[in-house]
Amino acid sequence: MTDWMKAAEAQKENYLNDLVALMKIPSVRDDSAATDEYPLGPRPAQALKTFLEMAEQDGFKVKNIDNVVGYAEWGEGDETLAILAHLDVMPAGKGWETDPFDPVIKDGNLYGRGASDDKGPGMAAYYALKYLKDQGVKFNKKVRFIVGTDEESNWTGMHRYFEVEPAPTFGFSPDAEFPVINGEKGQVSLLLDVPAGNGDASTQLVSFESGLRFNMVPREAVALIRTDNPQEVTNDFGHFIEENPVEGNIESTDKGLKITVIGKAAHGMEPEKGINAATYLAKFLNQYDFGGGAKSFIEFLADYLHLDTRMDGFNGAYTDPVMGELTMNAGILNFDADKGGHIDMNFRFPKGMTPDKLEDTVKAIADKLQIKVTQGPSQAPHYVDPDDPIVKTLMQAYIDQTGDTDAKPEVVGGGTYGRLMERGVAFGALMPHTPNTMHQANEYQPVNDLITSMAIYMEAINNLVTD
Repeated sequence: MTDWMKAAEAQKENYLNDLVALMKIPSVRDDSAATDEYPLGPRPAQALKTFLEMAEQDGFKVKNIDNVVGYAEWGEGDETLAILAHLDVMPAGKGWETDPFDPVIKDGNLYGRGASDDKGPGMAAYYALKYLKDQGVKFNKKVRFIVGTDEESNWTGMHRYFEVEPAPTFGFSPDAEFPVINGEKGQVSLLLDVPAGNGDASTQLVSFESGLRFNMVPREAVALIRTDNPQEVTNDFGHFIEENPVEGNIESTDKGLKITVIGKAAHGMEPEKGINAATYLAKFLNQYDFGGGAKSFIEFLADYLHLDTRMDGFNGAYTDPVMGELTMNAGILNFDADKGGHIDMNFRFPKGMTPDKLEDTVKAIADKLQIKVTQGPSQAPHYVDPDDPIVKTLMQAYIDQTGDTDAKPEVVGGGTYGRLMERGVAFGALMPHTPNTMHQANEYQPVNDLITSMAIYMEAINNLVTD
């Protein structure tokens, strides 16, 4: 029997070299730099090109599809196993103790954007596949290692793949956590438009800016206000910072008082693990006399979004016994006195809930504040039976390599490429004992976890393609 852990350890040096090369590419989708050649901007395409060149040198058949998605292929057979990873990353944001795009290993942890989501896990799965190929394992199925370049936004690349290439028989995405994610909640964003203006109120909201992406808890929020009592507001803010789990500062400028609040970023699928700087700032501002759209904007954030990740304030909380709770993240929250405001609320919902029900629930509150609600694109909940052979095979590989005999398949709020296949699941690489730093400053992954995940992927892929 192959010692998969020993085999993975032997790949460590080459694996880390290739991984670091990919992590140095700041492959954030950038629509402002998009061209016909690079529809998602040049950096995601650079990461894709780098990976495909690597795979071609390793002996795989490769294909680049429109600079938005590509694959490395090995094996033959009537069935196709797909392994779906992504090379794009979230914006770095602020708060890093190291350069997010110059990876470093400290205390056994690899720090950098993409270490955990998803370059580290993706390359671990790729190296597992490469090892099996190099060892001459006879595959009875075709394997395609497919890499997208905008998983963190709207999946343009992977949707393009499924438009022009045959659908895989089954597969997994190394873009979540172990043991196996056999269920993913549905997703939808509700886009809220707030009227402009301040009316004749004594305090004026000039601007409010917070959030980088809909699927991140905002770490920072900045407001500019005009007030007749700047010293009073400054004193109040000092007390507010002392009494709440945020940091912040306030300064006088020629345009008014600039107020900054610093919270904690987190993945939008688990918003309760973050500290939403925007709603804390709104909570502070809500004690003052605003008018017009500014008043509606601040009230909505302070009264309905603050400390609420389950829609309790909307009387919309919902739980499915199998798929768990509905969650809500307020990810982008902006206001301009002349142009109005915009709020992007992202929901992860289990079966039994629908986007239309969510829209109606939010509108019942928003209508009272003259806030317009529009429903964005949505994804239905996804679930694969725990008795499906792919779930059982992956579970066994995880148990064999970790000894975690208590492990059970799980349902999560995150959305992975696994849901694009009827028999698709998410599989690692975050270990149960490791903190989830995806979408956060100082993202990291323990190197030992990544090597262990490679061993798990080796056994899993071997058993899936030689059964």
